[in-house]
Amino acid sequence: MRTKDSKRWLQLVLGVCCMITIANLQYGWTLFVAPIDEKYHWGRPAIQLAFTIFILAETWLVPLEGYLIDRIGPRLMVACGGALVGLAWVINSQAGTLFLLYAGAAVGGTGAGIVYSAAIGNALKWFPDRRGLASGLTSAGFGIGSAITVIPIATMIDLSGYQLTFLYFGIVQGLIIILIAPLLRFPRLGETPLPSATKPAISVDHHPSQVLREPIFWLLYVMFALVVAGGLMSTAQLALMALDFKIAETPVSFLGLTLPALTFAMTLDRTLNGITRPFFGWVSDKLGRENTMFMAFLLEAAAICLLIAFGNHPTLFVVFSAMVFFAWGEIFTLFPSTCTDIFGSKFATTNFGLLYTAKGVAAILVPLGSVLTIATGTWTPIFIMAAFFNTLAAGLALLVLKPMRRRLNASSTAVGEVRTA
Repeated sequence: MRTKDSKRWLQLVLGVCCMITIANLQYGWTLFVAPIDEKYHWGRPAIQLAFTIFILAETWLVPLEGYLIDRIGPRLMVACGGALVGLAWVINSQAGTLFLLYAGAAVGGTGAGIVYSAAIGNALKWFPDRRGLASGLTSAGFGIGSAITVIPIATMIDLSGYQLTFLYFGIVQGLIIILIAPLLRFPRLGETPLPSATKPAISVDHHPSQVLREPIFWLLYVMFALVVAGGLMSTAQLALMALDFKIAETPVSFLGLTLPALTFAMTLDRTLNGITRPFFGWVSDKLGRENTMFMAFLLEAAAICLLIAFGNHPTLFVVFSAMVFFAWGEIFTLFPSTCTDIFGSKFATTNFGLLYTAKGVAAILVPLGSVLTIATGTWTPIFIMAAFFNTLAAGLALLVLKPMRRRLNASSTAVGEVRTA
């Protein structure tokens, strides 16, 4: 391997490690909801509001965090993010009031947002020729990371209680990120190859202020919000859904393993949620971003419908929830890659940070989903809505985004040629 390649692959590996470490803050949350409610009886909607606060802090602060990362580099920012990640779960371990639980969520969301945006931004900058694959491998850490620790966290909650689990895992997660931070850096001039000649790329880097004036950005924003909403509801509510179906502890034998349905589903979900990111990233590098979005979003809609219809069967709950996560996780590859393809790599971290706030918009639907489920007594309306959102986003990707991108690319290329002349 050439020296230049070894440098950028090392940076990619470091970014993946950071992503693995913050994964539990989002994907492990569902394991703590029931134990917290059993101890304090605050009610599911009130406890799930902490998850929404986490997502809002993780997303809405990312543009500012991304701007600072683009300006001063990832090292100091990621170290600060690691400290906040560790502090968040220490706060959760001592939270005897909803206020403290919400405070821990806000601190954790801020730290996770810093680490997430720095890792993705670093991958996008180091791999202009393989943005889909690089961002996919990086975000895969966010999907697979929790799969590694689902069983240890669930076991420790059963044996030692959720408070000690929060405390010990929080300290370890924060320390790992702080130790990795000094090794991270953005590429210097000449350390990266040119963008792939087979993928459309603009010749002008867009400043964030310019990006916000582009209609195509707001189209991406709406699409991102639509697709992420269904996945967030599944992420936050999966354990509660299994409990309501009364299949959470039912043994399921599948792929040579026998585990309780919920534990099996969460482990497989997180694994496929990680695998899908580099897979669809690689596919999008070959077939194009919009074509890949179309296929993936329709697959997500179909998987949600199958989960609605057959989720009360333990084995099918495991299979179809895994399909939902497989078809959903790729958005965290396709959208940052598409955003950087369209608007350039100079401000890649900040520009994707602006787009990433759509995840915060979608997070508002998570507690609303709990309230609606309690009011109607069924999960069906929520998941039908999610399937519709994905179908709509699939159509927008192929019929609206693709032609808009071609027009903007042609316009930007012309501007670049004028400036060069």
